[in-house]
Amino acid sequence: MRIDLASKTSTRWARGLMAAGLALAPMLASAADAPPTPDKGDTAWMMTSTVLVILMTIPGLALFYGGMVRSKNMLSVLMQVFVTFSVMVLLWAIYGYSIAFTQGSTPFFGGFDRAFMAGLDGSNYSSVAATFSKGVYIPELVYFCFQATFAAITPCLIVGAFAERVKFSAMLVFMVLWFTFAYLPVAHMVWWWAGPDAYTGATDGGAAATATAGFLFQKGALDFAGGTVVHINAGIAGLVGCLVVGKRTGYGKVAMPPHNLPFMMIGAALLWVGWFGFNVGS
Repeated sequence: MRIDLASKTSTRWARGLMAAGLALAPMLASAADAPPTPDKGDTAWMMTSTVLVILMTIPGLALFYGGMVRSKNMLSVLMQVFVTFSVMVLLWAIYGYSIAFTQGSTPFFGGFDRAFMAGLDGSNYSSVAATFSKGVYIPELVYFCFQATFAAITPCLIVGAFAERVKFSAMLVFMVLWFTFAYLPVAHMVWWWAGPDAYTGATDGGAAATATAGFLFQKGALDFAGGTVVHINAGIAGLVGCLVVGKRTGYGKVAMPPHNLPFMMIGAALLWVGWFGFNVGS
C-alpha cells in the first residue's frame, strides 16, 4: 500500500513538472529570441553625442560660415546651412538610412528595408544596432538619429566652398543629388558590415560575413569617425565646386573681409565642442 501511494505521488510530481516545463518552454524560447537590452549609459551618451553634432551644424557651422562672408550675404549663408540640414534629415528618414545601412544586392548600395523608417520601433528594444564592441548594443532608433546628423552636416560643409557664388535653388538641387549619389554610396561602402557577432565562431574566418559588407570595408578600410565618408567626401566636392564656379566677382580687386569675427569665433567654438560628440560618439 505504501509502495502504491509513493508511486502515485511520484507520478503526480512528474506530471506537474512536465506541465510546468511545457508552460515555461515558450517563455524560455521567447527569452532566447529576445534582442539584447542596450545599456542605458551607452544610450544616454549616444543621445548626447547626437545633440552635440546638431550644435556643430546649427548654429555652429552656420555662424562660422556666416561670419566669414560679407554682411550682405550673411542671411543667404545661414539659410543655406539651415535648409540643407533640414532637407538632408528628411531624405535620411525617407531613403538615406536604408541605402547606407542595410544589406543590398551590391556592395555599393544598400536596400530599402528601412525606407521611411520601417522597423525602427523605439518604444521597446525590438530593434538594436551593433557597435564595434562585441556585446555592446544601442537602440537602432538612436543610431539612426546619430547617423542622421552626420548625413546632414556633411553637405553643409560644402556650403562654405562656394559661398556668395551660387543661387539658393541651384545649391539645393546640388545637395540633394550629391547626398543621394555621393554620400550614401560612400557611407555604405565604408561603414556597412554585419557587426562583430557575425564573426564569432565563424569557421571560415569571417569570410562569409565580410562578403556582405560594403565594398571599401571588404578591402580593409576602417573609418571610425568620418575621415573618409565625411571629410574626404565633402572636401573633394568642395574643391570641384570651387573649380567649376570660379572666383567671386571682384575678388582680388575689391576688399572682402569677414564681416563678423565674433560670429566666426562662436561658430568655431561650437564646432570644437561638438567634435567631442562627433568623434567620441563614433
